[in-house]
Amino acid sequence: MRHYSIAAIPADGIGPEVISAGITVLHALERQDVELKFEIETFDWGSEYYKKNGVMMPEKGLQTLKNFDAIYFGAVGAPDVPDHITLWGLRLPICQGFDQYANVRPTKILPGITPPLRHCGPGDLDWVIVRENSEGEYSGNGGRAHRGLPEEVGTEVAIFTRVGVTRIMRYAFRMAQTRPRKQLTVVTKSNAQRHGMVMWDEIAAEVAQEFPDVKWDKMLVDAMTHRMTLHPQSLDTIVATNLHADILSDLAGALAGSLGIAPTANIDPERRFPSMFEPIHGSAFDIAGKGIANPVASFWTAVQMLEHLGERNAAALVMASIEHVCSKGILTPDIGGTATTADVTNAVVAFIESTIKRAELA
Repeated sequence: MRHYSIAAIPADGIGPEVISAGITVLHALERQDVELKFEIETFDWGSEYYKKNGVMMPEKGLQTLKNFDAIYFGAVGAPDVPDHITLWGLRLPICQGFDQYANVRPTKILPGITPPLRHCGPGDLDWVIVRENSEGEYSGNGGRAHRGLPEEVGTEVAIFTRVGVTRIMRYAFRMAQTRPRKQLTVVTKSNAQRHGMVMWDEIAAEVAQEFPDVKWDKMLVDAMTHRMTLHPQSLDTIVATNLHADILSDLAGALAGSLGIAPTANIDPERRFPSMFEPIHGSAFDIAGKGIANPVASFWTAVQMLEHLGERNAAALVMASIEHVCSKGILTPDIGGTATTADVTNAVVAFIESTIKRAELA
């Protein structure tokens, strides 16, 4: 029996809807493989928990999560709770507490989806963005002084360490090695940020010596937005800082058709702690409860989770089901369709079940 314990944290907005859909797909995989078992425990942490308890998760939340094989996360953020409270109260403590320093965001145009880019379709945009997930402007260093006075000061200190930059650079080069084109683009802003970003450039050149089979180049982050939009075929694997990759990956999702299809993996490559898997789209409170949230991002996120757990066949099956369902035009409103969350979920489950049945009859 291949048994995996999953901590589900649906959290806020459409998070409960898309994580519930994802769990439905995981259970569909179980029904078709008697050797595969997911033990899923759901935690009610998030903004509603904060309103009742004054914290986004319990004090010993990380200790509880540490015993799981993976974390399946929905979205965080609420209109009536400040964003810095929701983010720093739940998602970032998990990422930082479990040293999930590699944030991996694949992007490609799925069959059946019309992207905003002209003359661009499946195969023309197929990227993996590797985001440094523990340092930079999101490290939490800085502060505020003289609050409320004319001389009030707020500082956000971007922290870059040789250890942090080297390990994410090696991870990105290894990722590029696994892809057919073996190509990596390193994104910085070293013309204006002459300390940390120049160090990024230098470490990239050092690490590149370890990977002679990987072709690599450098781009300034502002020029990168131009290249992503006008020359998507020229890119493959991309590595950037916490802030830069956060912005670029949202652009990537939009260029592929919708943030509703974009997945994320927060990885501890050394596997000392559980890694966390989440869709990019956020809480999207404007459509919460309407039954039209796009579950594709949560399904693709589940693909990343399955791959991390070593279940590559199951991951490939879920990915194939996503592509099949999209190609058939079963799409939610964010990508031009009229399907509901349940419609897409049911279609994915039906494809999984029919594929297994065809294999049994063959």
